[in-house]
Amino acid sequence: MSFESNDKAEGYWRENLRLVLGLLVIWAAVSFGCGVLLVDVLNEFHFMGFKLGFWFAQQGAMYVFVALIFVYVVKANALDKKYNVHED
Repeated sequence: MSFESNDKAEGYWRENLRLVLGLLVIWAAVSFGCGVLLVDVLNEFHFMGFKLGFWFAQQGAMYVFVALIFVYVVKANALDKKYNVHED
């Protein structure tokens, strides 16, 4: 990976770090928030025959994590193209 200047390299890593931290916040909110903190509130609702809080703790957080991986791939590829450091 070769950048045209240090400013571009710093901009790239700043945006990449912002992306990663944003996705980690979403992942933490879903896994810890929905699976632990809000489990009693969410258990009032049912999803696919299960209490929603239980479902998030057992399955939902994993689905969100996998979805976030795909979001990261798409966003990181767009960021690479923006800074002209993508692979051909």
